[in-house]
Amino acid sequence: MGKISVVINTRNEEENLPRAIASIKNFAGEIVVVDMESTDRTVEIAKKAGAKVYSHKPTGIVEPARNFAIKKAKGDWILILDADEEITKELADKLKEIVSDENSADYYRIPRKNIIFGKWIKHARWWPDYNTRFFKKGKVVWSEIIHSVPETHGKGLDLQDSEDIALLHNNYKSIDQYISRMNVYTSEQAKLVNKDYTFLWSDLIKKPVGEFLSRYFAGQGYKDGVHGLVLCMLQAFSEFVLYLKVWQAQKFEEQSVKLPDLVSAVKDVGSELHYWQADALVRESGGILQRVKRKFKLA
Repeated sequence: MGKISVVINTRNEEENLPRAIASIKNFAGEIVVVDMESTDRTVEIAKKAGAKVYSHKPTGIVEPARNFAIKKAKGDWILILDADEEITKELADKLKEIVSDENSADYYRIPRKNIIFGKWIKHARWWPDYNTRFFKKGKVVWSEIIHSVPETHGKGLDLQDSEDIALLHNNYKSIDQYISRMNVYTSEQAKLVNKDYTFLWSDLIKKPVGEFLSRYFAGQGYKDGVHGLVLCMLQAFSEFVLYLKVWQAQKFEEQSVKLPDLVSAVKDVGSELHYWQADALVRESGGILQRVKRKFKLA
């Protein structure tokens, strides 16, 4: 069996890191921690756990430091793990099985179980949340763009979207944490959007509403109760802040907002809302076909 290296990038993760390392202690042939100048006990904890620890300048986001970390790993196979993630015994066994298989693929996407505000979010486009995290060394390269999909080489496969073999992601624990991360993420995303986009005031209405509808109705976020409602609203707010920051990057360019145009924009998003409301109600009642069958006692 080839050696498995687990790579973790950190920045002030003394609270999360012990749990992450404990989950891989009997799985990893090597643990590589690349720390971005933490000011807490992160480095001390990593060294005590037997990890190989390297330093990287703070980048604000993990992507620029990820390739550096991978290069430090000596294993034939690499598992990328964030400090706020854990692997289950079932996932560890599955990955070992992959390594032992001579006909295995070159890289694998693993489902991720996001725990947000204390609840596993099963809808709203948060599950199965596939991420490319397990691969033969040299087969996956990250860009330096936030939340980017890595460049892959060779054959790839998805693991089954089963809770047992999913990464456990201890994601947002509080509203404060969500807003703090949102501020970082939207600043990075605004730089990308600003490159080839001219700000339109109507997008301050259309983009957030579109984000909410795609998550809450199309993504069935309503099935996650108040957690789903709150999270979808926060995602919509994040989209609103993103386009505000694009407007800021374009020097707060003045644009007239005529009342008829505003009314028209609101009507457009209202029509979208009504469509998705109706679609969700039909879907939850069994769909039109099932309703017809019930009416004529065919089902």
